[in-house]
Amino acid sequence: MKRRDFLGKVIVGAASATLAGATAACGDGGESPGTAPAVITNPQVMWRLASSFPRSLDTIFGAAEVLAERVTAMSGGAFTIKTHPAGELVPGLEVMDAVQSGAIQVGHTASYYYTGKSKALAFDCCVPFGLTARQQSAWLLEGGGLEKMREVFADFGILNFPAGNTGVQMGGWFKKEIKSLADLQGLKMRIPGLGGKVMDRLGATVQVLAGGDIFPALERGAIDATEWVGPYDDLSLGFYKVAKTYHYPGWWEPGPSLSYYVSRAAWDKLPVTYQEIFRAAASESAVAMQNRYDARNPKALQEIIGHGVQLRPFTDDVMAAARRESDGLLEEFAAEDAVFRGIYEHWKPWRKQQFEWFSIAELAYAKAVSG
Repeated sequence: MKRRDFLGKVIVGAASATLAGATAACGDGGESPGTAPAVITNPQVMWRLASSFPRSLDTIFGAAEVLAERVTAMSGGAFTIKTHPAGELVPGLEVMDAVQSGAIQVGHTASYYYTGKSKALAFDCCVPFGLTARQQSAWLLEGGGLEKMREVFADFGILNFPAGNTGVQMGGWFKKEIKSLADLQGLKMRIPGLGGKVMDRLGATVQVLAGGDIFPALERGAIDATEWVGPYDDLSLGFYKVAKTYHYPGWWEPGPSLSYYVSRAAWDKLPVTYQEIFRAAASESAVAMQNRYDARNPKALQEIIGHGVQLRPFTDDVMAAARRESDGLLEEFAAEDAVFRGIYEHWKPWRKQQFEWFSIAELAYAKAVSG
């Protein structure tokens, strides 16, 4: 039996047992012989989910679809979530506002889109030169990171759940190759989050655009460069048609995790069994997202190169300047923002320990097999 089928049967079975017990308890209330006990059924609950991502991105938006499918299956159809891509209910960058206002019950987004509300939200997704996908997941789920982030989200009436990770991203698409730090001066680039703030310090003119708006902006020259995710998504979005230089690595997003934003008010109304179903489904969808990227990126990269795209690493001077400005930015934010500082002081030693460990076995093995 597959794990997901087993998990679904266990949860549904537990719910049935609970309801059966409740039904039996009703039968002990002194009814006359032959009176049928009251029938208690699972309440019907339907949530709406708004995503920051277009339906065409079956890796990112697909995670939300996995969530909805598993919630339906594990609840026997009693708890359902209707998924909506960016722009269908609300614009892609207004998902958090929609959850806060109660317009929707759950959002599917990247927390670094909302650093204007709180700089500390960046840690829920990623910060420049931060954690890889595995390190980020470990910090959130085993290192106390999720508890720290939930303290921040509580101020917005939101309960956050990890929703998957892309893995380390590419450095993006450029109409002209970046051969030195000087080439960033005046460059119009779509890049969100703290990575955008670092690029601004390096001389670029930064814009933030939702996924579905990037290609037309790049095509018509409103921007000179863009980052998105990596080969599989970038191929789907067609960036190779209008930009021929593909830089790497995406130092600003070494392991960005997405999130489900659940309205605290809506969550508190859910039966406990449904809450557990949501937790399990969210976890399963997060694993599915990472697996899909790892499976699909290698082939997609080869296809991109076949379109005449030039693969180029960022130059040493760009990487050194980016690291210097990134570290300075984090320290500045920590000095001026107590909430940011509280998470940063928890996160910083974790990053140090993680890279000390990963630089031993992981790095040595990667060098051995890639040589």
